[in-house]
Amino acid sequence: MMNLDSMNLPEIVKKWLHSCGAMECKSYSKVKIGQKAYMKLKPTQKEWFVATAKQVSVIDVPAFEWNVKMKMNPLMWVSGRDTFVGGRGHMVIKLFSFFKIVNAAGGKIDEGTMQRYLGEMVWMPALALSPYITWEKIDDLSARATMDYMGTTGSGVFHFDRDGNFMKFVAMRFRGNEKGSVRCEWVLTVKEHARFEGVKIPSRMEATWMLEEGPWTWLQLEIKGLSFE
Repeated sequence: MMNLDSMNLPEIVKKWLHSCGAMECKSYSKVKIGQKAYMKLKPTQKEWFVATAKQVSVIDVPAFEWNVKMKMNPLMWVSGRDTFVGGRGHMVIKLFSFFKIVNAAGGKIDEGTMQRYLGEMVWMPALALSPYITWEKIDDLSARATMDYMGTTGSGVFHFDRDGNFMKFVAMRFRGNEKGSVRCEWVLTVKEHARFEGVKIPSRMEATWMLEEGPWTWLQLEIKGLSFE
């Protein structure tokens, strides 16, 4: 990686890149991630659905593909695919991998998917140095990253502790692509860190929508494996 001292980055971002081990990591342009997830599809849902997922994210030409399989009950399961390619997002969900029940695309999906990609920088710290991303200091422990790529723009705020550990990502995201949908606060919170290939990353996280009726934690995520290529 480059010498951070000569780069226009907030000091807390530089501290994070050093403390997580990113500066000593081998060069890579792709990240492969295995995940286990617990999901709730609506705020009123009581039980968690169990899911497994695999993701491939690319840094040089920003993109990712996320494939998930979720068990709804002993007799029903759904598969989903979330992609970000060429600055465009696309989400497809199928029942039993055959019957399409969600097929979402459009400007709001593009922005939200880019914000997801941006937040997942914490699994691939090399993305922090992307020419498509600019940084702005908020205070001593937080900084805003803004990405502009292929006509789509998205931003979010990264929060760190005093040791430079990433702790939280906050973005104003659209919940859907419907005409009346509005941006809501979306929060990724770290529950645990672990090292993969020498780099300290969030290994357990949860995602929460901050809705008018109260917080809705819809995702609990655990990293089961990660490799840089």
